Amino acid sequence: MGQQRRALIVGGGIAGMASAIMLGRIGVSVKLIDLDPGWRVYGAGITITGPTLRAMKQLGIYEQVAAQAYVGHGIRVCNVAGVPMDEVATPIAPEAGVAGCGGIMRPVLHRLLSEQVRASGAEVVLGCTVSDMADQDGGALVRCSDGCVERFDLVVGADGLFSRVRQLLFPQAEPPRYMGQYVWRTVAPRPPGLDQRHFFLGGPHKVGLTPVSADAMYMFLLEAREDRQNVADADLAPTLARLLATYGGPLRDIRENLSDRSPIIVRPLEAFRLPSPWSRGCVQLIGDAAHPTTPQLASGAGLAIEDALVLAEELAATQDVRAALTQFMARRYARCQLVVDRSFAIGDKERAGAPAQEQTAILARSLASLAEEI
Repeated sequence: MGQQRRALIVGGGIAGMASAIMLGRIGVSVKLIDLDPGWRVYGAGITITGPTLRAMKQLGIYEQVAAQAYVGHGIRVCNVAGVPMDEVATPIAPEAGVAGCGGIMRPVLHRLLSEQVRASGAEVVLGCTVSDMADQDGGALVRCSDGCVERFDLVVGADGLFSRVRQLLFPQAEPPRYMGQYVWRTVAPRPPGLDQRHFFLGGPHKVGLTPVSADAMYMFLLEAREDRQNVADADLAPTLARLLATYGGPLRDIRENLSDRSPIIVRPLEAFRLPSPWSRGCVQLIGDAAHPTTPQLASGAGLAIEDALVLAEELAATQDVRAALTQFMARRYARCQLVVDRSFAIGDKERAGAPAQEQTAILARSLASLAEEI
């Protein structure tokens, strides 16, 4: 039996935590570092697809998600008035043993994952990131911002859209660019009878609702803007109310109850395309550090967890880290690019005001493809 391999995971978000859990299970000694000294989580709720729930089951958190958040089936497509027009299936193979879709608050997901990371025995160091890296004896000699210098057999860059690891590996790579849309998010009480995901299409904006618990739901609104603009805190509620002015049904109640105390988050959508490979030597980028996507397919979290699952599978199959990373890319590139490309395509149609059927057709095709095994 060879010497235990050591891995450094840079970034304590979904991708990083899932990697720490999975690498620990195959016997890798894990150190996870995150720049935020409080290891905080930002954002409201997230929508979950069936493939994401399948990945969560493999990770070991599906039952907790089903109990503490929301899982269900199908997307009800409504017009601006809130009248149902269509239904989009959320397919997943019965043998997967999961629902077709769901929703969860980000802090709940962060807690479930971070508890497993702590229980895995991984070393967690906060307020720290990578300063520099160099190849050494088939591994990487890493200098961190806290002054620590260590050698690792594997480095996983899971540090998100503005990844420091990506900057070190590929300094000439395309930087994140503005995608022409802002996403508004808030959380509101879940009314009786709202038992599945909803889209509201045909109006000036794409709006969606997802239950995230027995008594709460998450709303997103995608607003087309040519240029980036900051929104002052005092303007959040009035601006969101204006954007929702023409919408009825449950969106009317959300609009009428907005106030300066409402939990509203708004941010520009940013992304980039990084050519294959997403690795150099023994350093591998995963999650948003490698393949950030806009939220149209609700698959960012799912891809991040899948990355962790596949990475662990390939590392378990061989002691050769670089060979494992080659196999990782062979399995992940096409699937991740499908999500990125089709999310961008739906965003293009949203900004152009394309008919609802054109938008949902891409969605349905994509969900069917993603339901296939990874």
